Amino acid sequence: MEDIVHRLGDEEIKLLKTLSRRRRERRAKAIRPALSFGERVSDRVAGVVGSWRFVIIQSVVMVVWLALNIVAWTEHWDPYPFILLNLVLSFQAAYTAPIILMSQNRQSAIDRDAAEHDYDVNLKAELEIELLHQKLDLLREEEIGRLIQIIERLEARLSNSPKSASETKRK
Repeated sequence: MEDIVHRLGDEEIKLLKTLSRRRRERRAKAIRPALSFGERVSDRVAGVVGSWRFVIIQSVVMVVWLALNIVAWTEHWDPYPFILLNLVLSFQAAYTAPIILMSQNRQSAIDRDAAEHDYDVNLKAELEIELLHQKLDLLREEEIGRLIQIIERLEARLSNSPKSASETKRK
């Protein structure tokens, strides 16, 4: 085993040590800190606004709003160009868009950490596979060496053994 470890380059050994240290650090901070109030709110808003339930409810409210303002018998609180409806929707978009972006930014940071972890795992796996290949190569070299020794012993026996009866008859 020592022979194989020394076959790894200095950079590869340093990389293995770095990956091991990172793994220990990740385990140490595996307990995620509690989310702040703003992070919880942004995740909740993004979850609600990005759901089919919200889209359907908002569509129903808009249809009711339009219907009541078009066919109202007494008073139209938002007549045809529907300026108030436009204002309400613009207000909603102005407040939800930054909140959703905050949630997406936080999720992107989580995804980056996960991708970095995946990269480290893949890199370590690659180094371990290389180490296994080196072990197999060493085993093959040892096996070939033993086979060569056996062949040499057999050749020595054959050269030292008396000639067979068929060889003596020919001469």
